[in-house]
Formats: sequence, structure tokens, C-alpha cells
Amino acid sequence: MYKAGTDANVFLTIYGDLGDTGERKLSRSDNNRNKFERGAVDKFTIEAVDLGQVFKIRIRHDNSMMGADWYLDQVEVLDVDTEEVYMFLCERWLSKKKEDKRLERTFFVKGYEGERNTDPNSKKMARAKMALDRNANKKKKKKMAVVEEWPIIPYHFTLSTGLERDASTTARVYVIIIGPGDLETDRLWLDLPDGKKSFAAGSMEHFVCYGTDVGEIKRVELGHNGATPESCWLVDELAIGVPTKGIKYSFLCKCWLAKDRGDGLTVRLFNVLDAGTISINRKVIYSTTVVTGDTQYAGTDTNIFLTVFGANGTTEEILLPKNEDRFERGQEDTFTLEVDDIAPLKKIRVRIDGSGSRPDWFLDRILLRNLTTEEVYTFTYENWLSKSKGPRRTRVCELAAVVDEEEMVEKSTYVIQVQTSDVTGAGTDANVCLIVFGEFGDTGTLALKESANRNKFERKMRDVFRFPDMLSLGELSKVRVWHDNKGVAPAWHLDYIDIKDESMDQTFRFPCDRWLAKNEDDGQIIRELACASNDALDLSDKTKYEIAITTANTDDASTNENVWIVLEGRKARSKEFVLENRKHKFTRGATDTFEFSSKHVGEIAGICIGHITKDGKKVKSESSWHVAEVVVTEKELGNKYFFQCDARVPLTSKKDQFQNFECYKSVESFASKVGNLVPVKYKIIVITGDIKDAGTDANVHITIYGVNGDSGRRLLRKKFRNLFERGCSDRFVIEMLDLGELLRVKVEQDNSGSNHGWFLECVEVTNLANSVTTIFQCAKWLDKGKADGRMERILYPKY
Repeated sequence: MYKAGTDANVFLTIYGDLGDTGERKLSRSDNNRNKFERGAVDKFTIEAVDLGQVFKIRIRHDNSMMGADWYLDQVEVLDVDTEEVYMFLCERWLSKKKEDKRLERTFFVKGYEGERNTDPNSKKMARAKMALDRNANKKKKKKMAVVEEWPIIPYHFTLSTGLERDASTTARVYVIIIGPGDLETDRLWLDLPDGKKSFAAGSMEHFVCYGTDVGEIKRVELGHNGATPESCWLVDELAIGVPTKGIKYSFLCKCWLAKDRGDGLTVRLFNVLDAGTISINRKVIYSTTVVTGDTQYAGTDTNIFLTVFGANGTTEEILLPKNEDRFERGQEDTFTLEVDDIAPLKKIRVRIDGSGSRPDWFLDRILLRNLTTEEVYTFTYENWLSKSKGPRRTRVCELAAVVDEEEMVEKSTYVIQVQTSDVTGAGTDANVCLIVFGEFGDTGTLALKESANRNKFERKMRDVFRFPDMLSLGELSKVRVWHDNKGVAPAWHLDYIDIKDESMDQTFRFPCDRWLAKNEDDGQIIRELACASNDALDLSDKTKYEIAITTANTDDASTNENVWIVLEGRKARSKEFVLENRKHKFTRGATDTFEFSSKHVGEIAGICIGHITKDGKKVKSESSWHVAEVVVTEKELGNKYFFQCDARVPLTSKKDQFQNFECYKSVESFASKVGNLVPVKYKIIVITGDIKDAGTDANVHITIYGVNGDSGRRLLRKKFRNLFERGCSDRFVIEMLDLGELLRVKVEQDNSGSNHGWFLECVEVTNLANSVTTIFQCAKWLDKGKADGRMERILYPKY
């Protein structure tokens, strides 16, 4: 390695299961007069007490002398008495200028399988469990004979500090989450990251803490441990996200926590009824193990991104943090990830961006274990992600999930035929790309480079592109196609695109017959095309519903009588379905399935369930049936609706008593989503706040997410307009395929221009086909120098 040697003083500590050597200076090499030179091997002799089994070393240098930077390849430790050799693979810089600019590193012996403690979330979970055990031993209730073990879940906190004088604090802040009864979390300490000493005025800080799942949150206690005047603190807002439940609470505090301000209290209790509540993405916690290959220079310090694809959706790109010592040669790194609730998983996409002093990475495999269901998904690669190493020369790979030795997605070859229209000026010189979407996710960006035609995308020409060895998407739904507007004549009139899946031997057509041009049509250079091969289902007549009812696994849960149910839809209400109890149905812990035909009721929002005698006779004694869960499936479309009941339904002789349950989760089928994919125009209104320096000169992009997918990243631009000025509203109209109910938007700015800071008040998105408007409140800065320094915001709807 160029300039690998060092002139600095080097210090080493060796750790064994019986103790350590203490820090030793490696002052005299046994075999070289000039130590630690490029490509050299230096030997040192150290006398120490018996360390037992050596498993770890810590090595550093003091950054002295001119050539202090040092690339350490490996360290071998020989126990002279036992003749046992311990190998430590390093392959890292110890330098103030390279990699992560650290002069000290810790390495574990090759093949080490013990605890490395590299995941801060795992530590937080362990601390939360210890706190739960402590609380379980407290005798709060003398009656309590059995202590129930509650699950540990993540809580996301965002704290905004006010702007007034003396608003900041150096005190240590905590939160306690309180649920029904006496159930509460331990004190969750919101400790600032290294380098930050206080909750500064005008700042916004984010934290993730693990604590007891208290169920439905009732109250929140916020406080700090400071009693001096320097500890006074003005809290502007507290936001609490519970990703495993898909909910976020916002408390507008605007109060002092100070001994000498306001009412003198340093603790506040907030009632959840006073909070603003929004629905956010529901998450599932996965234990993630990343295995780096055991080959020379396999480790990396580049940015690694992971996208997860499931049967019920796709996550956004997730950055896997380096966290100092992850992703090194021959190493298994285990940490937790919050992943959208999209199981069962189908595939993942792994991408590196080639940054850092070691931009290449040899990925062996990745394992994802669902901590709720314990299902394990294995993704094997065993190759380089690199532009210069390995046979593939790529920084992106897609890996199929393997469950019980069965691959969830098959390989296929896609043949893409692009037909340019027969109109004047139809051809383009621009570079064209597309993304294909289907049942199992998308292809990622495909650059259409190599065609049989030397001059691509000419008028009335058909260009054919072949993409072998790709993971099959199953049935295709849409294509997003665009160009970069470069070249002498970038305007392009696209007739249609045909895509053949060779493994399925099926061709899908995507008609366009539109311009992709800034000076033609509506000025867009990106189009979304729906698949014309998918036939729409006719739901005007009756449809079949499958109703799966699970009886609770508790004493006296069963019943010998009948049950009836009514489906409450957005469009209509079904008739009463009587679920007759034949052949010992509704027994303890059992799931019973029934099928009925009814008019289509639309999206099912709730159900009514009753418990009635078979013969209509009066009920002589009190009796009930304990229902745990109900799942309703539309047979034609495949949409599923889940109802968590866990309730006892009393037995009656008439249908005048029943219980209502709301749908807590719905899964829209692929066929249903495809049927809704029609072109729609959306009006987007962006409102900039009316405060000092609120306007921006930066470029602004928006991505809109709905139940049918997302819009892709769209630039908000208008010719000859000064956009995003203080107190102004800017309107844009963008055409895309119908996104269905809108779930969230991501707004980002690129920090360009002389005035790049931006205070975004809110975004309004209106579907011009049905005039439904969704409002996304923000009221936050997108500015590197203000609040939390972020330049993008994910906003959820306010209804």
C-alpha cells in the first residue's frame, strides 16, 4: 500500500480470558532497524503474565513525526510456551487523514465468535431488559403473584428546544412512557451524541431508546436531572414515534423545565389526549447479520445501502452504519434494523457508493431474522461489490431470499423492446433509463445503452435491449421511463415499450404515445406507463369473501352455538352472514374458515360480530365466546383485512347485541393495485413559511408515496419563476399513475444557491381526478445550519 509505513510511536495491548498485558510501546524491532516500513514484517518480544486464550488486541500510535499515517495489514501473536499462534487481520489505516481518522483500533482474533458489542441498539435493548427485571422485583402490588414479561420495543424521540435567552441546557434529559394501570417504562435517558454538550437553543435532537411495550400510551413524563440555574431548559416540542405500532405523537410543550423559571418544575407530565397523532409506517424489528468475506482487502469503509423487497411492499434505501469497526475482513456483524412490515420477504438490493479510502467490499452473505416470528431469510452473494475487482465490476447486486433452502424468487432474462414513434422529430440523442415494476418489487435503474441499432431511439425504429441473469418480478405492473435531456436533439416521442420475461415466456406491453420533452406536451421528461396486458376485474356483481375466525386459546373460549358477522365497507354494508357451528367449530385455539357471496362493499373498515343460539331459544345462563382474530379476504382481488379482537362476545337469542371491531391492518393484493394504475394529474402546492430567511434558492425535489407505489423523485421547477420565497405558495401539476390513498411525501433540497436554507410550512397534494386533497404539515427547517441540520423531511398526512 502506497505510503503505508509510519514513523510514529506504536503501542499495543493484548487481551486474553485471564487478563491483559497493559499498554506496551513497541520500541525495538527484533529484525529491523527502521520499524513499520511499507511491506515490512517487524517482530517484537513482550514478557507478560499468562493471558490464557488470547482473543483481542488494541493498537494505536501517537501521530508523531512527519510520516505518521500507517496502514496496518495484520498482527500475529505467538504464545512461546504453548506455541499457539493468534492471527489478527487488520487491513485498516491508523491516520488522522484517512478512513475514519482514528489513531486507535481494536481487533479480534480471526474466527472469533464472541460478543463484539458493535450495535448500540443491542446494548439499549439489553439495558431495557435489565431495567424491566428490576421493576419486576419491586413490590408495587402485594396481590401480584405472577410477573408478566413484557416485550421490549424501540421508541423514537425528537426534542426541539426554544429560541429564547437561556433556553438551552446541559442537564441530562429523560422520558418515561406510561400506559394503562401502573405499566410504565424505566427512565429512558436521552443522551446527546459525542461532540454535543447541550440541548442548544433552536436545536432539534433525535434519539432511539428501547423500553417496555406499555401498550396504549396514556401519559408521558419529561424531565431532567439538573437543579442549578444553568440547567434551565425551554422545551418547544416533544415528538414520540412508536414504529412497531405505526403511530407518532406530537406534544406542543412550549414550557420551561427550570427551578428559577415559570412554575419552578423540572418535570412535566403530558396527557396523550393533548397530543397530535399521525399514522406512520409500521415497522418490524429484524436482527441483521452481515458477513464480510475472508479474502485480502475484503473490508470496506464505503457507504452501504440496503433495500428490502417483500410481498407487501418495498422499503426505502437503508444506510447500514459503519459504526467504527463493522464490515471488516472475515467478520460477522450483527445489529438490529427497523424494516417496513412487508413480509414475507422476497429479495434485497445491496448498493455501495464507492466513497471512502477503501471503496471495494467482498460481501459473503446477509441474514435477516424477524424477531417477532423468528423466521430467518438468507441472502448469499460471495462476490465483490467493486468497479475494479471481481468478475462483475458492479456496485449493486440483487439477492433472492432463501427460506428453508428454497429461493423465494427465480432468475430470468428480460428483453426490452423500445418503439420510437413515427412523428416528426420523434428521435432523441439523450440517454434513456427505465425502472420496471412488478409483483416482487422493481429492477432498479436500467440504463438502455447497448442496442442492436448503432444509433438508438431514432424515428420509427425499434431498439432491443437484453438484461440476463435478473431476479424475476413476476407479473409486471408499470414502467417508469425518462431521459437526461442531453444531446443536440433530446426531445423524444415514445410509442410503446414491450418487455418479455423469458422464464415466464410472457410479453407485457406498456403504451405511451407521448412526448418526453421539456418543450413539448406538458414539459415532462419522465413518464409512468401502465401495463396494458392486465385485465381489469368487474366488481359490479357479487364478490366472494373468505372469513377466517380464530378462537382464543384460553379457558372457556369455545362455543357450541352460532356466530354472525357483518362487513362494514367504504362503499356499502354487507348482509348478515351466519357462521353455522357444524362439526365442532369455534373450539379453543382453532381457526375456522367460511365463504360467502355478497355485493362488493369496497375497502372494509370494520366488522360487527354477534353470538347467537342455534334454535333461537332464550339464553338461560350467562355464556360467551372468546374471539381472538378475524381475517377477511376478497377472493377475486385477494385483498386481506385483519381485525384484532381479543374479546368475549356474549350469547344472545336475538341479533340485537354485537361487538364492533376496526380494521387494524390491510394488505392490498397485486391484482388490486394493478387495476388502479391509470394516469392521474396531481396538483402540488408548496407553502414556504413566513419567517425570517425562510425562502430558498436551492433545487427542491418531492417523492409522493401511496398504497399503489411511489411517484419517483420529481424536480419541482417552473420556467421564469422565482420559487419557494418567504410566505409564498408555489403550484405544480405532475402526471403519474394513480397512487391511491397517499401515505407520505419526502421533500428534499440540494443546498445549492446563495440562500439555500428553507423553512417549509406544508405541502398540499390534490388528486385532480377525484378532487381529494391531502395536507402534509411540516413547519420545520431544511437547512444544514439550523434545527437538526437535515435537508430532507418525511411528512405524513394530516386529516
